Amino acid sequence: MSKRAFLFPGQGAQYVGMGRQLIETLPAARTLFEEASEVLGYDLADVCRNGPAERLNSTEVSQPAIFVTSLAALEHLRQSEPDAEKECVAAAGLSLGEYTALVFAGALTFRDGIKVVQQRGRAMQEASDAHPTAMVSVLGLDQEKVEELCQKASSHGSIRIANYLCPGNLVLSGDRNACDEAERLAPEMGAMKTIRLAVSGAFHTEFMRPADERLAEALADVEIRRPHVPVWSNVDAKPHTEPAEIRSALIEQVLRPVLWEETMRGLLAEGVDHFYEIGPGRVLAGLLKRVQRKVKIDNVAG
Repeated sequence: MSKRAFLFPGQGAQYVGMGRQLIETLPAARTLFEEASEVLGYDLADVCRNGPAERLNSTEVSQPAIFVTSLAALEHLRQSEPDAEKECVAAAGLSLGEYTALVFAGALTFRDGIKVVQQRGRAMQEASDAHPTAMVSVLGLDQEKVEELCQKASSHGSIRIANYLCPGNLVLSGDRNACDEAERLAPEMGAMKTIRLAVSGAFHTEFMRPADERLAEALADVEIRRPHVPVWSNVDAKPHTEPAEIRSALIEQVLRPVLWEETMRGLLAEGVDHFYEIGPGRVLAGLLKRVQRKVKIDNVAG
């Protein structure tokens, strides 16, 4: 029997128009957006479908938007391939996507999930507004070279590797001036190119304090149950089922790097041979193919 894993995207996957077809054709998806709008206090479906992009791209809005759109895509999968979920042995999500994975796995209710994601987005937006920071993806350099790049760029401010995505794709996070310098130096060091990410701040670094404390307060108000499949944490690239461990890892995740490549290698080592990327975009499929080119991955679009 095939071993399947469900993967959920993180911030940066958003785009104006996402979720439109799901909302218009799938009652279960429409219900999710309606319930989320009640919690959030604004019409999330309208923002996803019509923008404007500036609002959708704000951390406070993009995180709930991707979270709900991904779960709406999951409802589509449940209707189109009902057996897929029966063979799912694990779930993982990139940064924000970890919350989506936890709702899928039954560790969080949808309503609690949207409440926590809303607070997480607000807290990270406020931390971002407190200091000019950025994130930049560096393509075509190995980890040692990227660490050297960080060291050189650190003369212009604090900067470090925040996302270990796949071979040749690492994301830097830090002071905006340091990110500018890293972009300037990267081609000289052999990078194919750099991409400034559509996020508001230096996620997964100390710049996100005190968002971790705000998130801890939000998580204290919700119940986390044992998931029905293990959810792999960004923090340590390991599967977790204990509620206390999950809660602690979610708080740490705000400040610590995302170990995505290691997570994918761990799932492959566990025998997973069929992946589903569930939500807007196709970023996770591209990253996985850089780890294992021949692995099967289907996209369930948001």
